[in-house]
Amino acid sequence: MQARPHLRRVLLSLSLAPVLLACRDPGPEAQVCAITDQDPDSSQTLGCREDFDRLAAKPLNSAKVNAYSAKTLVDTFDDQLYVQNSDRYPIHWDFAFEHLSGQGKPIVPQLGDFNQSEYYSPGRRFYLGAITYYEGPDKWTYEISPYDTASAKMIAAAYAKIRDNSFFGERLYFHPTSEAVEHEAEELPEWVKVITTEALYADQEVQILNTGETYAKLVFVSSAELDSAYLGFRDLVVLDKVPNDISVVSGIITEAFQTPLSHINVLSQSRGTPNIALAGAWTDEELRALEGEWVRFVVTADDWTIEEVSAAQAEAWWQEHRPAPLGVPAKDLSVQALTDIEELLDPMLDDEAAIDAAVPAFGGKASNYAVLAKIGANLNPPKAFAVPIYFYDQFLVEHGFDVRIAQLLADDSFRDDAQTRDTMLASLRDDMVAAPLNAEFEAAVLAKLDADYPGLRMRFRSSTNAEDLEGFTGAGLYTSKSGYAMSAEDPFQAAIKQVWASVWSFRAFEEREYRGIEHTAVGMALLVHRSFPDEEANGVALTANIFDQSGAEPGFYINVQEGGASVVKPSPGVSTDQLIYHFDFPGQPVVYIAHSNLVAPGEKVLTNAELYELGTALDAIHSYFAGIYPPNEDGWYAMDVEFKFDDVDEFDEPVLWVKQARPHPGLGD
Repeated sequence: MQARPHLRRVLLSLSLAPVLLACRDPGPEAQVCAITDQDPDSSQTLGCREDFDRLAAKPLNSAKVNAYSAKTLVDTFDDQLYVQNSDRYPIHWDFAFEHLSGQGKPIVPQLGDFNQSEYYSPGRRFYLGAITYYEGPDKWTYEISPYDTASAKMIAAAYAKIRDNSFFGERLYFHPTSEAVEHEAEELPEWVKVITTEALYADQEVQILNTGETYAKLVFVSSAELDSAYLGFRDLVVLDKVPNDISVVSGIITEAFQTPLSHINVLSQSRGTPNIALAGAWTDEELRALEGEWVRFVVTADDWTIEEVSAAQAEAWWQEHRPAPLGVPAKDLSVQALTDIEELLDPMLDDEAAIDAAVPAFGGKASNYAVLAKIGANLNPPKAFAVPIYFYDQFLVEHGFDVRIAQLLADDSFRDDAQTRDTMLASLRDDMVAAPLNAEFEAAVLAKLDADYPGLRMRFRSSTNAEDLEGFTGAGLYTSKSGYAMSAEDPFQAAIKQVWASVWSFRAFEEREYRGIEHTAVGMALLVHRSFPDEEANGVALTANIFDQSGAEPGFYINVQEGGASVVKPSPGVSTDQLIYHFDFPGQPVVYIAHSNLVAPGEKVLTNAELYELGTALDAIHSYFAGIYPPNEDGWYAMDVEFKFDDVDEFDEPVLWVKQARPHPGLGD
């Protein structure tokens, strides 16, 4: 069959000028280019689109999909506008220090003093900002940094200078980039045209979530069909909605836009598989024309392409690119006692070595959790104990499940047919939940709960030796369940067995198969602490700015929701508060990316006091674990933190509880 022409959607290009010039015509204004140098340092005017293209670069803030940006300075010393070459000078100081310091001009100070004075001082010399062109809505904007305290008078002066010296002229808008800037923009004169973030992104067509390349079969599966669909790791899936979960696949295209910390994007990042959201994907005629065919799907930070390939080409690619088998720490079955979290780490070892030593017996989640109590800073991790892997292994052996698992793995029908595999795994899980616990183990857990957690509903959380590995978190693969010490309807015994059985879920099996993890090498420990059935708020956070990999605008990415509603697996139509908290900047500005629709309009999930308390905790976690988990090969380092705010009898306000901190794998290639 003749290959169809490949489908290409260009978001922006950093290097190919002809692609940039193919964007919409900027308007009917007469354009006379002002720049004659092919590679200028700056220009004081923009006479045509080519002038802008020579100076602009991809914004440091990668949330600005379909955008291209050039940094600007208005120097109040001589009332001149400078549009700087933003590839050569990615931050304002770079250009100002080299070109606007001395030789009759005031000396530009070092970077720290420059940032302090030029972003926060009312007596600043420079008005700093950027011109950004948004291709989707075809809008030219002037923007300042979200933490910039520029007055309305300063903003208006810079806006007028850019408008009057640029070919787009009256088409220029001012775009507030944070709530603080929005508030100041209310004081702008009427002749400054203002456009909101909502208006800019309302027509955005593509959202890049994770970059990568794959050869896969293109399939369309509705979110309602996911539970009954059998997806393989060589499938590229087009989805109508953002699902709560998905088995391992080669790539994802959702019609609905995702949050960067949506569960399926975390999985994509961990797997290194491409993931985008595309408006109209479900009914896209060009995608539908490729349904059921083998395709090459490539996603970069700037664009994505898809084209038909042969099955032989796909097979050849997979032979070369399938992930190398991932080894896991060997199970340590010598630890055979319930262990309080304070006793889990060896005090004679440093933290990194102690975690490594603990994982074979207690798994990654419990081992990292044990560090939290050492950090301080009011992290308030719930009192906890761990059930070592030994008891999971004992359970398998006593009931012959270890032999049954070996038989399954040797069965060709189990290996070769996804539906058969799913059916046989479901039967195994059912039998594991029906089998009794070892009597002595059950008595030990009951005694522990009665003595240390009387009357509390407890959360039994999965903690395996096959998670938090380099480049692989194992996030969301296994189940956590809750139960009481004495309850006919909600017994702890069932909770333990359901967590153990989740090792053999279809999705967990498929994920391990894809990563080459030996299934029988996986052991399940349990992290056990009180549950939070009625929390005020819950969320996840990254201790780095997920939209700024340059490090120029550090912050914490926070995704938080009212009550116990899920943030990583939200119900259809439910949105969360998503924000960047610039904790290290003066004034600690907050940039809201989205708002929860479970709270009243205009309200936020967290109060200012709660946000500061969370920021303090995230800062402490980031600093402490930096000595344990170095940056990955791309220079990325962040901790993935799970937290809750919950009422406690002795306090008037909800209290922060940090439930988990694990290394984040990075943002993809």
